[in-house]
Order: sequence, then structure tokens, then C-alpha cells
Amino acid sequence: MSVLNFVSMTIPSIFKKKETLTYPVVKKEPYPGQKGKIVIDESKCILCGKCSKTCPCDAIVVSRPAKKWSIDHFRCITCSSCIEACPKKCLTMDPHYESVSRVKHLDEVVVNLPEKKPKAPVEN
Repeated sequence: MSVLNFVSMTIPSIFKKKETLTYPVVKKEPYPGQKGKIVIDESKCILCGKCSKTCPCDAIVVSRPAKKWSIDHFRCITCSSCIEACPKKCLTMDPHYESVSRVKHLDEVVVNLPEKKPKAPVEN
């Protein structure tokens, strides 16, 4: 009787719609608020360093003299503390799927800071 019970459950499932997605072929859209990869908009960044100071795992390095911002995604725990700390809101969370990485590398971005305007002389 157990074989008959097994067949009665299995046969209908062959003709039903699939419950799962085949990931590499069909990519699912991320949910709103889903965590992912930290991305920077270098046009807004002022290299203040608040993101690196608030990062609990030291994944972000900001070098103002070299005008570089870098993140080690292997160390990042996607806690979003850097996004909340950024005064210019240049950091965002990209929730889309990322391909598997076999080599550890830093994402390094060169930031072009705007030139400082010389102060106008004070007239007395």
C-alpha cells in the first residue's frame, strides 16, 4: 500500500508548475531592503572617512592624500553602518546577485575631489 501512496503523491507533481527557480538561468528580482554589495558614487564622495571609522570589521579604507576609497568585500559583513554614517549619501547597497569570486581583491575607486576655491580677501 505504501508504494501506491508514493505513486499517488509523485505523479501529480510531475505535471504541476515548478516551485523552484533554476538560478543561473532564471534570476529572481531582489526584495526591497535586501542586503547585497556596497557601492560608491565617487562623484558625491568627499573622502571624509566616516564610513571607514564606523565599519566594525575595517573593510573600508579611505586615503585622502592618495584620493582613493577601497572596500574589501570578503571582510564586509553588510551591516549598513557605513551607509548610515555617510554625510553625502554616496554609499548604497546593491542587492543584485554577484558571481562567485575565487580571487580576493579590493574594489578601489579614485575620487576626484573638487578644487577648493581660494578665499576672497577680507575688505576692511
